[in-house]
Amino acid sequence: MALELATIPAYLCGWWSIKDRGSEAARLIRRIIGDEMYHLGVVSNLLVAVGGRPRIRDAAPTFPGPLPGGVRAGVTVYLSGLTKSLVHDVMMAIEAPDTPLAQGLDNSLSIGVFYGELQKAFRTTAPALSTQGQLSKYIGSDVLKPIENLDDVEHSMEIVKEQGEGTASSPSDIFDDDYPAHYYAFGEIYHERRLAKVNGRWEFTGAPVPFPDVRPMARVPAGGWPHPPSDVERLLQRFDDTYHDVLDSLDRAWDGGGDRALSAAVHAMWGLEAPAVDLMEIAIPDAPGTYGPLFRPFPPPRAT
Repeated sequence: MALELATIPAYLCGWWSIKDRGSEAARLIRRIIGDEMYHLGVVSNLLVAVGGRPRIRDAAPTFPGPLPGGVRAGVTVYLSGLTKSLVHDVMMAIEAPDTPLAQGLDNSLSIGVFYGELQKAFRTTAPALSTQGQLSKYIGSDVLKPIENLDDVEHSMEIVKEQGEGTASSPSDIFDDDYPAHYYAFGEIYHERRLAKVNGRWEFTGAPVPFPDVRPMARVPAGGWPHPPSDVERLLQRFDDTYHDVLDSLDRAWDGGGDRALSAAVHAMWGLEAPAVDLMEIAIPDAPGTYGPLFRPFPPPRAT
């Protein structure tokens, strides 16, 4: 859960910063965000299936910081508006597969390998699985379903891996609408070209994918924005309050609250966009760029 929660805020900030939500880049990132939310639902159902209880708010990270679980050691996940650096150093680095198109990256644990090891653990221990407390819901273009047996475990984690980094047979394997795996979708944004097969090789030489016009949200520093003005502080607090509602509703959903609590979480999540975009419209005094949300899972300590 912590791993999935580490990706969503960075992807949301990049998406919110894009001015034209109808652009190809916005469409690609929006779909990926939906997939990551589905992945969070999958791992929550898996935890409930083996008798655990998700503690999503406790698992939510602070930014900037590393990926949990030893995944992609050396990658720092930070929050900013969409830039070539964010796409390459954060988005593509998070989703990078262990394939030739990902050459140049270190050999640290990928998300695909991480989930592969989790699959092995389930096969080895063969735990009893219960559907009680698991949830079922449409999330983006995916359908979250209760996990009843080890075949369901295998299938759900294969989807997570393939959506993130593709398959061994083809990086362009799709699910339903000409949509590449996350790593390659981010690559299309970075290279500003669609992925195409040329003389048997996959290259970013296809149709143009123009890099979008964005709100220039600056990179959030460790500890947040220093001495923000009062209007910015109010928006930050409004965003945090809504974010806490999202996390708390998710916790309730897998602790007896069911579909009603999950729907409340989704509803609250859409409320994050307005204060985030408002922050991205406010210039930082004496510095380049604009403000943006912090995704603080808990209230900051009060000054004494």
